[in-house]
Amino acid sequence: MKLVIFGANGPTGRQAAGQAVTEGHTVTAVTRRPDEYPLSHPRLRVAGADVLDPAAVARVVAGQQAVISVLGVPYSRNPVSVYSEGVAHITQAMTKHGVRRLVCVSSTVLFGVPAPGETLFFRKVVEPAIARTIGRTVYEDMRRMEEIVRDSDHAWTVVRPAGLFDRETVSDYQIATSRLPGRFTSRADLGNALLREAVGDRHVGAFVDVRTTEGVPSLLDVIRREAFKKK
Repeated sequence: MKLVIFGANGPTGRQAAGQAVTEGHTVTAVTRRPDEYPLSHPRLRVAGADVLDPAAVARVVAGQQAVISVLGVPYSRNPVSVYSEGVAHITQAMTKHGVRRLVCVSSTVLFGVPAPGETLFFRKVVEPAIARTIGRTVYEDMRRMEEIVRDSDHAWTVVRPAGLFDRETVSDYQIATSRLPGRFTSRADLGNALLREAVGDRHVGAFVDVRTTEGVPSLLDVIRREAFKKK
């Protein structure tokens, strides 16, 4: 299958791209800095493009069979628009070139309900502090992105992971259309979930949670290492 990945130079994007070419798919990895892209493979093409440039987006979407968006920016007090503007350009390009399948990443926070079995402190203190203060501008733009995706005419799926951390291999992760128990999602598992959705049609028109259940780090470790990294 021919896949184009936006945000391909982030840790999750590299996971999705690497797993896709290993499975035999042809991948166009989109990044603003193609010379710095660390992966290479006969079935991998690295394309320099900015998701905020609609003409550049249209060029890399042409001829593809599915689009994966792993756009990500660090938390910031400043307004964020990369998610919504980027996906607007992506959906416009998909319409122009007749590409139907779209899979993109947002956050488990957007389910709007606490994780099953979560502690009172996490539900009332930790997650609200992240969602409403530290990451407020990011999550606001993710909501705008989800609205654009939901209102499009494409065969879309939005994947909502929890706190991201690095792990080398894909685990026996969980996936569901409602919020799952647990606080963390490995980037290897998220990349695999994105790939499974892009090449299939199991959750078309749905928001899905993906959760790693084995070998997860502590909350403090994830906050310290991951809070200000790109997806």
